[in-house]
Amino acid sequence: MERNVEVWTLNSSPNRPAFQPSSRLHELSQEEAALYAQLDPQKMPQHVAIIMDGNGRWAGKRSLKRFLGHQQGAESVQFVVETASRINLPFITLYAFSLENNLRRPKSEVNFLMKLLRSYLVGNVRRMNDNNVRMQYIGRIHELPSEVQDTMQWAEEATGGNTGTTLTLALNYGSRSEIVDAARNVITQLIAEAHERGCSLEDLIQVDGLDARLDEHHISNALYTAHMPDPDLVIRTSGEQRISNFLLWQIAYSEIFITDRLWPDFRGIHLLEAIQSYQRRERRFGGLGDSFTDEDLDTLEPASQVAEEIVSELTPKQLAQK
Repeated sequence: MERNVEVWTLNSSPNRPAFQPSSRLHELSQEEAALYAQLDPQKMPQHVAIIMDGNGRWAGKRSLKRFLGHQQGAESVQFVVETASRINLPFITLYAFSLENNLRRPKSEVNFLMKLLRSYLVGNVRRMNDNNVRMQYIGRIHELPSEVQDTMQWAEEATGGNTGTTLTLALNYGSRSEIVDAARNVITQLIAEAHERGCSLEDLIQVDGLDARLDEHHISNALYTAHMPDPDLVIRTSGEQRISNFLLWQIAYSEIFITDRLWPDFRGIHLLEAIQSYQRRERRFGGLGDSFTDEDLDTLEPASQVAEEIVSELTPKQLAQK
């Protein structure tokens, strides 16, 4: 599936486009509107990524079959995406189906999830267009069944003219595989350039140096997500405290919000609660943060003094081991 997309050359940069206020806030529920009114428009995230977890447990708690939990989870997707579009959230990425799901789940469950995906896309394209939502995908899409790929491409093309929220579904996705694919793409491009110039790959690299040919920018621009900024906020439902091979490169400086709420119970109001928590945090991107002043530097102990204090606390046995 070919895409005409913008490339973000430094995804981890704290400098982001100014948030554009929404003209659809009147479509929020009363509860959502009250919470949104407490948010700072200048601190809205550009990109929220969600690890949707808990469909099976939601069904199990109700003595229902797992597929009913997945069906309810699909409903939650639309509720959350509609709220995202109403507040003009530029990007929302949902971890819908991992590479590991495809390899390790029972075949019957995988087949059902593929049918559910097709049903969701066919049944919701009109709602996406009504909400000005654009569909995109990341992952090893080419490994999915051809009929699923056809439906995905149809939905992407049908919503391609929309200019609001970009909904990205991570399907047959694994972050380690994404990084491997990115590295392969970079190497393939270098080999093609060397062939075009009539020289070896080694000679090509020696001309400019390896640093000029392979750095973070080259990897970032070869990732599936090169067309979007890195997530500002990662949400995980169901209380699990792990990343599960999701956007490992891209979330280096993302804030993480974990809720015990299972995904089928997650709604737009809970997205706003996560954004409210995000806005209370100070993002540093490896620096000291706005609250750290020059006066704070004066209170720091010299490194030599800290080293002496550490040594003084060590036992003779620990010193001998050193």
